[in-house]
Amino acid sequence: MSKLQAEIRQSKPFDTPEQEAALALERTTDQLRRHYDDFFKHYDLTPTQYNALRILRGAGPAGLPCSEIAQRMITRDPDITRLLSRLEQRELCSRGRDEKDKRVVLSRITPAGLKLLQEIDQPIRELNKNLMKHVGEKRLRSLIRLLEEVRSACEPS
Repeated sequence: MSKLQAEIRQSKPFDTPEQEAALALERTTDQLRRHYDDFFKHYDLTPTQYNALRILRGAGPAGLPCSEIAQRMITRDPDITRLLSRLEQRELCSRGRDEKDKRVVLSRITPAGLKLLQEIDQPIRELNKNLMKHVGEKRLRSLIRLLEEVRSACEPS
């Protein structure tokens, strides 16, 4: 009996190793997500909002249009506009029309957003390290490569 079978109290074997791997990945993602959800509650953020703020920080003063933010997100969010509205209400980002093309709305991180990210930077590094330290750097590099292979196979042709 595999560890996953025991965790989910499944008595019969999985149909295929692919099924077990996919379910193990989902189970692991769920457990990691719980840690991140709890962590970000202390900052009154969701992991998705944090991701958007990091993208905006990386964009610098030029900012980014909504569609570009959506493409860069780690997890797909069908309503980036609403996500940015929530961040804007908290004054963590601002939105305004592009000077060159008035049809384009650009989002930019605010000083308050930068300050919040600076406050989070070290604690999130520590959380990531604590969640992964038992694996070791060499095996983490292997895991990263394996996950890249799986994602590549999932991309539309």
